[in-house]
Amino acid sequence: MSSKIRNKKNISSDSHKERNKKIRFIGNTGIKYLKDIEINGSFIVIEGPDASGRSTQIQKITEKLEANGHAVVNTGLKRSDLISKGIIEAKRNYVGRRTMALYYAADFADQLENKIIPALKAGFVVIADRYIYTLIARSSVRGIDKNWLHKLHSFAIKPDLIFYLNVDPYNLIHRVFKKNKSLDYYESGADLGISADIFDSFIKYQYLLKKEFAIMQKKYGLIDINGDKDINGIYDEIQAKINDFLNQSKNNVTY
Repeated sequence: MSSKIRNKKNISSDSHKERNKKIRFIGNTGIKYLKDIEINGSFIVIEGPDASGRSTQIQKITEKLEANGHAVVNTGLKRSDLISKGIIEAKRNYVGRRTMALYYAADFADQLENKIIPALKAGFVVIADRYIYTLIARSSVRGIDKNWLHKLHSFAIKPDLIFYLNVDPYNLIHRVFKKNKSLDYYESGADLGISADIFDSFIKYQYLLKKEFAIMQKKYGLIDINGDKDINGIYDEIQAKINDFLNQSKNNVTY
């Protein structure tokens, strides 16, 4: 990771000339020993349910940004070298919901310190395939106290842009079958016992998640994207907003 950052640092410096800014945490305190760190990269989050097209969009966005001279790092759920295997094992053993929330929070804390912040310091554009908003939504619908969840994730840094691919659950279920040929136990909310029928459970669970994301849109400033549109239409909308942000940031540079 560090070698990759060093290899692309010159590219990144050209596209983010000395645009240093203090790191911003979601909570008031954040991580105290990191609060004075200056970064000159950009942090973009793509949220959305499984099979919403996040991976496709991230690939297209990454290719475009790199073609324009930006150095890009991708991150997402269960990508911590330290924690990811523990999460997989915990899901197999059906650990408690609060314990699972702690596992995922630890996964992101490790990535934040060892991957995301170093990349932002080096001037990279960091793109996250889902972030703490998915973790909060999933745990909220499973009955975990929202105040506890927001405090648990208060260590996270504020993204510059957060896109939410909003897909109708009835469209989503067809995409899931096309992608996976079956419904995932947790992505269907089967552990909640909301329906004996897994198809019905999937639809109801996805509507519960949509409700939580609607609440977080107001709290965290998520940008709602119509995920029912075609791939290129979604990409054009997201990329236009990213370009506007990066151009505005570049214009705000003081020499």
